[in-house]
Amino acid sequence: MADFSMDQFRLDGKVAVVTGASDGIGFGIACGLAYAGAKIAFNSRSQEKVDQAIARYKEKGVEAVGHVCDVTDEEAFKAYVKLIEEELGPIDILVNNAAIIKRVPMTEMDVADFRKIIDTDLNAPFICSKTVIPGMIERGHGKIINICSMMSELGRETVAAYAAAKGGLKMLTRNICSEYGGANIQCNAIGPGYIATKQTAPLRERQPDGSRSPFDQFIVSKTPAGRWGDVEDLMGPAVFLASDASNFVNGHILYVDGGILAYIGKQP
Repeated sequence: MADFSMDQFRLDGKVAVVTGASDGIGFGIACGLAYAGAKIAFNSRSQEKVDQAIARYKEKGVEAVGHVCDVTDEEAFKAYVKLIEEELGPIDILVNNAAIIKRVPMTEMDVADFRKIIDTDLNAPFICSKTVIPGMIERGHGKIINICSMMSELGRETVAAYAAAKGGLKMLTRNICSEYGGANIQCNAIGPGYIATKQTAPLRERQPDGSRSPFDQFIVSKTPAGRWGDVEDLMGPAVFLASDASNFVNGHILYVDGGILAYIGKQP
């Protein structure tokens, strides 16, 4: 048996693509991978967001390569991968983070909006994964991390499309493991709980009297940790799943939720 070494968690020289990492959860995960030694590439749909993100990465001490790319466009993503491989080298780690949500009651949601969410949150991870897997097979290793959600397990009002997509992403994760585990490719997922980001800030706005909003109170009461998660809470799990320390972990969904999924809730 080989001796254990903390070096198993290092990502020195590894090339990591994190989709949609111009802000929020993706930005935090990319920073975590970079701090472990990985070279970071990310995409966004606008050059303005790419430029702003590169400046923010530099503030965090991270040198990241960013390009405009729509991950729902297979040919565009193929061209993006070719560009990244020319700039940084072969892709060792793919984090399928890009996602959108639209909170609308199901019977009021346009079919076009439902399809758009499925396209971004489920079809794009399929496109990105199928693009990088052949190279990973050729090189004999690879790590794919899908960003799932508690909505991969639970339903809630107004998120039918998002829950459908994230539930599908959970099963895509397991199927990539099933098909390509023998090629030394590990495909796992992170399921964030409620994370304090710019996107969720409206859900945490204080009431005029300074008290928590009803939704904020609801989330904190349902979370054994008694708080919203921080982006930093996702860095360690991402590094673990991207590193050699997780080489025998495959098809797993790691929920980083402060215990919500384990908790039935307080008695009224």
